[in-house]
Amino acid sequence: MSLFSRFKSGLKKTQEKLGHEIKRIFTGSPRLTADSLEELEYVLISADLGMALTQQIVGAVQKQYESQGRKGDLDIPAVARQEIEASFEHRQSPLELPDQPPAVISVVGVNGVGKTTSCAKLAYLLKQERGSAMLAACDTFRAAAIEQLKLWGERLDVPVIAGEYGADPAAIAHDAVGSAVSKKTGVLLIDTAGRLHTKKNLMQELQKVHRVMGKQLPDAPHETLLVVDATTGMNAMNQAREFHKMAPLTGVIVTKLDSTSKGGMALAIQKELGIPIKFVGLGEQPEDLQPFDAYDFARALFPEDESTTVS
Repeated sequence: MSLFSRFKSGLKKTQEKLGHEIKRIFTGSPRLTADSLEELEYVLISADLGMALTQQIVGAVQKQYESQGRKGDLDIPAVARQEIEASFEHRQSPLELPDQPPAVISVVGVNGVGKTTSCAKLAYLLKQERGSAMLAACDTFRAAAIEQLKLWGERLDVPVIAGEYGADPAAIAHDAVGSAVSKKTGVLLIDTAGRLHTKKNLMQELQKVHRVMGKQLPDAPHETLLVVDATTGMNAMNQAREFHKMAPLTGVIVTKLDSTSKGGMALAIQKELGIPIKFVGLGEQPEDLQPFDAYDFARALFPEDESTTVS
């Protein structure tokens, strides 16, 4: 299945809601009015595209409608696609990892967003690219977190460095980096404990984990990826903003896009915070974690075969 096909399938709920609502607005009133523009704005915000991108799309619709002298057809989804594509300098934001192994990636986020699963899926993806991968179970607090990661390790044939529950996460990270260095492992993924972005002591603990890794291996972690749950909508924006203050993020993984009609929040985070979306979760299987592509994402949200025009 192509990347675009995966996006189209995973974003089906968001696309269907957007398509239905846009058709409803302009089928009843095929001309562009102040009321229809206001309704369009509400629909885009409801899909969590964010205020900045929503206003950009609505403004472009109005400008194109007026510039063509209100003659001919204006395709609303086509305008939305164009504006999304124009908002992102690059279609993709690949991981920036050192050529010399090991590359170290810290995976962070609040509880319940699919962090451990995303960590394992990323190990599956990067093992194919870099030859080998290792997982570190630095969540020593959540019940069954270590067992969950070990099960993924067995499933994917990826070694897991773990300690006992209640152990110091920084000590686990220290041992994992040392093991990855000695074995010249292609990539080491650190599964950190879920923590609320509002808990200062837990955020300081995360900073300690990162400091310890940096002493073991210069510039580690090379990437710090925040996992957010698409079903939480714009609350994910607040999480990204606060984590970025305490542990500078290099990217975001958006999970559960196939389970929500608010998939636009992925675009909002990148547009408003400038933190690139690097991967999106579109299903349960290891291969369902895919690199984010802004153009394919736009085409999946506003398909070319789902045009809605005003004249």
